[in-house]
Amino acid sequence: MLMEESFRWFGPNDPVSLQTIRQTGATGVVTSLHQIPYGVVWTEEDIMERKTMIERAGLTWSAVESLPVHENIKTRTGNYEELYENYRISLRNLGRCGLRVITYNFMPVLDWIRTDLNYELEDGSRTLFFNRTKFAAFDICILGRKDAEADYAPEIVERAKRYFNGLTREEAKQFELDIVDNFPGFKGVTLDDVKAMLSRYADIGRAELKANHKAFLNAVCPAAEEAGCQLVIHPDDPPFALLGLPRIFSTAQDITELLAMDDSPANGICFCTGSFSGRAENDLVPMFKSCADRVGFVHLRSTEHTPEGNFYEANHLEGVVDMYGMVKAVIEEQIRRIESGRQDWRIVMRPDHGHVIANDLNATAPITPGYSALGRMKGLAELRGLEYGILRSLYPQYLKYCNRA
Repeated sequence: MLMEESFRWFGPNDPVSLQTIRQTGATGVVTSLHQIPYGVVWTEEDIMERKTMIERAGLTWSAVESLPVHENIKTRTGNYEELYENYRISLRNLGRCGLRVITYNFMPVLDWIRTDLNYELEDGSRTLFFNRTKFAAFDICILGRKDAEADYAPEIVERAKRYFNGLTREEAKQFELDIVDNFPGFKGVTLDDVKAMLSRYADIGRAELKANHKAFLNAVCPAAEEAGCQLVIHPDDPPFALLGLPRIFSTAQDITELLAMDDSPANGICFCTGSFSGRAENDLVPMFKSCADRVGFVHLRSTEHTPEGNFYEANHLEGVVDMYGMVKAVIEEQIRRIESGRQDWRIVMRPDHGHVIANDLNATAPITPGYSALGRMKGLAELRGLEYGILRSLYPQYLKYCNRA
């Protein structure tokens, strides 16, 4: 295929092995050095150890997902200048080791968040679900955040209070634990921990966070460009404000403003159709086309929305995303790059947030939420078939560029 097919892998302890990933037909892996604390330099030795492990399994380390950005950089406080330098060193080391696509996000405190990690669909498969009413109930009734009600529509506030007031004391405590445990990367934190993390952003709104993001890009893009790397930012997930925290990469306007922050080719985009589609008004194909020449990585998945404003992860070819239009646009961008002589014409792609299906439903080892083996393999097969069909029917002359056809 023209797109480089990859699978996310969480390292040696991931229940989905490199051998399994190879059996899906993917040729690449996207991963991170999860054992290294945020802000600490990634050494060439550590990078090469992971790269060698992947290559011995017959795969390629296609993209780094992610090189995390420390909270002191996002708030521009404390030792942020030292953290800039550590990030620059890590980028140079990644470049020396042959890694070119480096993913990051600029979401304050939280990474992606859902209210239910095991929502059961009609066919018995399980998926990730975001329920606005439940999240508002947590924010207003449990967290007790100041002025939280103002962030929700009146009907959601009413439903949230009605939902919470219908819980027993035991159910309310379990609800609190369930929501907090659904904060990726923060499993085991307490409610007081969450309040302390949020307090760091008491005086930081969208304008301040955007300014801090621009300062970060201006500080590290020269090193990325020097190293032959492209930094690609992952969209906010969900693409709207949560818990009073600003979100700055959620819309078409945010894309325009990001690209204006630093005109370096190292300032790029990880275009995640699932994240952007969590905002109903986002029109994804025009959004992609507006920044296509700066996209280094695509996450292909879809969401389905409910009348109440909730959403869940849909099958890859279903939901609100025009996946045919998206894949066609990615193909056309790669063709444009080929014709213009760009060496980096191939775009890394991975299926994202697969359903838990079939044998994975009975797995004995814990499944990383959103990252079941069979659900993602199904998604990859669907996307591969869609790409091949578009190429074969519309652009057969470019099949010769495919790494597998």
